[in-house]
This record gives sequence, C-alpha cells and structure tokens, in this order.
Amino acid sequence: MTGLRPRAAIAGIYEYPYRNNSSYGPLAIKAMSAVRALEDAGLTLADVDALYDAGEAAAHPGLEVAEYLGLDPDVLGTTDVGGSSFELFAADACRAIAAGEAKVALLTYGETPRSGHVVIPPMAGTGRGQPSSADNIEAPFGMNIVANYALVAARHAYAYGTTPEQLAEIAVTTRAHAQRNPMAMQGLTDIGIKNTGEISVADVLNSRMIADPLHMLDCCLVTDGGGAVVIVAEDLAASLPKPPAWILGTGMAVSYQGADHDITVSAAARSGPKAFQRAGVTPADIDVAMVYDSFTITTLVLLEDLGFCAKGEGGSYVEGGRLRFDRPGGPALNTDGGGLSSNQPGMRGLFLLIEAVRQLRGESTAQVAGARLAVAHGNGVLLGSRHVGGTVILGRE
Repeated sequence: MTGLRPRAAIAGIYEYPYRNNSSYGPLAIKAMSAVRALEDAGLTLADVDALYDAGEAAAHPGLEVAEYLGLDPDVLGTTDVGGSSFELFAADACRAIAAGEAKVALLTYGETPRSGHVVIPPMAGTGRGQPSSADNIEAPFGMNIVANYALVAARHAYAYGTTPEQLAEIAVTTRAHAQRNPMAMQGLTDIGIKNTGEISVADVLNSRMIADPLHMLDCCLVTDGGGAVVIVAEDLAASLPKPPAWILGTGMAVSYQGADHDITVSAAARSGPKAFQRAGVTPADIDVAMVYDSFTITTLVLLEDLGFCAKGEGGSYVEGGRLRFDRPGGPALNTDGGGLSSNQPGMRGLFLLIEAVRQLRGESTAQVAGARLAVAHGNGVLLGSRHVGGTVILGRE
C-alpha cells in the first residue's frame, strides 16, 4: 500500500441498533455506545485521553459528555458542521495523536428525532434568531431543506441531462444493501415503513413527490440512532483484538454561495483530492464508498466530486446496479443501507466510518470480497448553499 506511514487507526466501533427508541435519551445512547466501542477495541473509559463531540446531545458540547462519562481528557474537540463533523473529528484525532497529545480518541453520537417527535425545521435558516444569509435571504422566500437539494437536482438535470430514473438507482442500490442488514430491516419496520422489501426505479418514481424532482424515496429516513468510534495511536495497534483500519488520508473543505458558484459542485471537489493525495491512492483503488446520502442527489454529486466519474457523468455512472456490493465496475456504495434505507438521526457521518471499518474487517452484512480500501465522505449542512465536506481514506494492512 502506498502513501504516508499511518499514524493512527480506528480500533473500536459500535452502532446503537434501535431506530425508534423510547427508553434512552441521547446522552445515554452516547454513553452505551462509548463503552461498547471501547470494549470492541479492548480498552476502557480510563484509557481515553481525547474526546470529540458535535454537541447534538448537550447544551455545552464536550463538557457535559465528559462529565456524563467521568472523563478528564487532555484533548477536547467540539466542531459542529452537521453530517461531516465526524470525518473532521477523525482528522483532528490523527493530528492530536501525531503530536503526542493523545493515545486514545473517542468519538460519540446520539440523537432521537424519531421517538422524540422532533420536527425537522421547515426553513433552511439557522433558527437561532441571529442575522445570517440563510435567515435574511433564503428562509423568508420559503427555502426549506428538501427544496435546497431539489434545486441542485434540477440544476444538475438542466446542465447534464440527469434523469429522475438515474437518481432513483441510488435509492434502489442502498435498499438492496439494507436487505442484508438485520438492523436496517428491523429499523424500517420499527419506524412504520410498510414496504421493507427491495425497491425498483419505478417504485421511487411512483412515490410521493416531495420537491420536484425529488420523490419520497429519494429522501433519507428520520430515525433515532447513535454510535461511537475509537481511534488509537500506531503503537497501540499491535495489541488490538481486531484488525486496525488505518486512517491513510483526510481532507476538509467548505462551500457557500457566491456569484460564480456552481451549486452542482460540492466541497468534496476539494476535500477529496486532498485526502486521496495524502493517502497515496486514487478513486480507482477504492473498494467501498461510504458517501453521505441525505438525498439521492447528494450522493450523485459527491461521487462525481470525489473523482469516481467526471462532473455530469454521475447519472450514467450509477445505472444498472453498478455500485452493488457484489457487482464489478465500481466501489460498493453505502453497504449498510445508508441514510436512505438504514438510519439517519441527523448527523450520519459517524456511521460512514463505522461501516467502512466493518468492510475492512470483513464484518459487513454486504461484504465486499477482499476489501482493502474505503472512503468515508460526510457532507454537513446544506448541499445547495453552505456546507462542509470531510473525506477520510481508510485501509487495512
């Protein structure tokens, strides 16, 4: 394997299994997940010296989680950029470990929008009462969340001829992968999805229109969920009970509207090349692509911008089941079922890392034979306006 010598690896993972939970709040989910992920790594809370928290479960990010877990970390990271927060945390943990500031980093996540009956904000503003470009310019004119992504889809269709049928291929692929994942299948049932079987392109197109051209099955689920990831220093890797998933390269970029900004180009167009260059690999080397799928258009744009195909060719690239785990011709896409068919509590970036590690360990329910390299790319906030892209390249020995 080429690239720089790995300095850190993901040693432990855990995914909270319930998608419609009524027993535990977000902090409890984070705590349970932390203990289980540390057990997976052969470690305990006493070993943790770096803590990363996106603030989804407490008023004071990081601090309240440290108190709840009884931790006294040397490093505390509290970035909140939505769905890409955990990819940025992985990069931050690598830097802290390389600098000798930490040996064991813990990333936790927990949210309960489903059982808590949290209403997704209808407008794409900040909702915090402070002037912003979103609140002052977009929200007053009715820019809701799904409309933001629908604008990208409509523009992509206008510029490149991308069709609703091609977008639907992404939902079809991820549902096929969800069929092999017992947690995803139970979750679909628990949140009241009546058709939990495989879906077709026709099923997607016949589902209710939400914001033209996006149908209901082009949109992610709303579920409870959580999990944890443990990242350790290189010198601890030899003692791991399971094979390490080395963090080979990371990249981050921001994107926001401007007079010359193309809304069909995401921050991944800059974060991806950074991560691949630092890892010493190319998109053609990747076996598994865990790519954010808040909506089908999100995934299509990110696949283009990460370099799996040229800009404008995403529609034809995803056709014909090309990205299924057992098909040649492309990396396996979102093999746990993704946000479209497995879980989406609000910030899905952590689950991208978890499933990438499962694949590299040979533990996935839709296992890619001989998987050696995976990419996890999170997209946080709003694709069609302001967002942050975080890319992480993972590999096994």
